[in-house]
Amino acid sequence: MESAEETIRRIFGGDDSSLGSSLFELSARYEKINKTRFPKPKQTRYIAVANQKGGVGKTTTTVNIAAALANSGAKVLVVDMDPQGNASTALGIKHGLDQPSVYDVLEGRKTIAMVKQTCPDFPTLEVVPSSINLSGAELEVADLANRNDLLKSALEEFMAQEGVHMDYVLVDCPPSLGLLVINAMCAVNEVLIPIQAEYYALEGLGQLIHTISLVQAHYNPMLIVSTMLVTMFDRRTILSKEIYDKVREHYPTITLKTTIPRSVKISEAPSYQQSVVAYEPKGTGAVSYREAALEIARKSPVVLAELEAKKQGRN
Repeated sequence: MESAEETIRRIFGGDDSSLGSSLFELSARYEKINKTRFPKPKQTRYIAVANQKGGVGKTTTTVNIAAALANSGAKVLVVDMDPQGNASTALGIKHGLDQPSVYDVLEGRKTIAMVKQTCPDFPTLEVVPSSINLSGAELEVADLANRNDLLKSALEEFMAQEGVHMDYVLVDCPPSLGLLVINAMCAVNEVLIPIQAEYYALEGLGQLIHTISLVQAHYNPMLIVSTMLVTMFDRRTILSKEIYDKVREHYPTITLKTTIPRSVKISEAPSYQQSVVAYEPKGTGAVSYREAALEIARKSPVVLAELEAKKQGRN
């Protein structure tokens, strides 16, 4: 049986049309990523996906990077810290008002082991669902002495259990700076920043980096920005390329080479309670997120070495 790449080559032949070349390129990328082994990190990587600006693809990135890593065989835990619960929805996870959630974990009523659910599409992907009740959690725990470390303590307790191992823990943050985001950034040691390919996003990037530096200074000195991912990239426009080049120029070592395109299927997938990796695995959105996840996986030795150096006080 011929491969998809061979079928497209046979149909389009030497056609140099935009459609023909795009389909051929996408098919080749899909075949390549399917044959590629994703390395697993030597120890768990804890990553918050954050951006104070809404609409940049933050939750979409959390969901699809997690799905892509799980699809490669990695064990992944997603913690949905956004009261809107969009990450929970996109991964097919129940998160109604009566459903145990991260809200109960932060309040100390339940443990992560008690509330986590398995994503129906990927058996190695588990999710701690969100709840609309989270929107009031900041006021309810504001007077606690350990209010900034509630999620960190819960994760440490969960990961210390016998037989529990995760290759990646991804925390989806709300698009604001408050106690929920501080909890997320105190519980992790990496931040992944999705950046929309538009100038307004660049203006907000400096503010976000400043916010992270404040968290580093006051709450979590082990925190680093390990990854930047340009989303909603339109390869047909000069603007998208200019934005990518600017980000890459200022942050050359942490900006992924992969960009995430604008795609109807990426936006459509959550309405079917799926990641685009599960919803349309051969589409450009799914292939791009898998390529981004591969880059993240391959950077594990460098990132873990940087964190160890930071821990030893060499930085």
